[in-house]
Amino acid sequence: MYNALVLENIKKHGQRCDRDIAKDIGVSLIQVRSSITALELTKAISSCNVTNFEDGIAIEGILCRVSGYIPPAAPGRKSTPKH
Repeated sequence: MYNALVLENIKKHGQRCDRDIAKDIGVSLIQVRSSITALELTKAISSCNVTNFEDGIAIEGILCRVSGYIPPAAPGRKSTPKH
């Protein structure tokens, strides 16, 4: 149901946690997680489970990004190997 909104948010912001996506698009965490599962089944995104610690409290979440996307190289000079 919210698959398009979730995918658009991930494409816009890059790698995101499910809690951040839910805040941005204004839907519940359960709905975002079901959309992530549906998008992962279609291979549109890839995800993994993460544990973040905030004030000593463990918070479980899902970190996801667009499948097959490689971010562009950072601008500026590149180091070259010295022989």
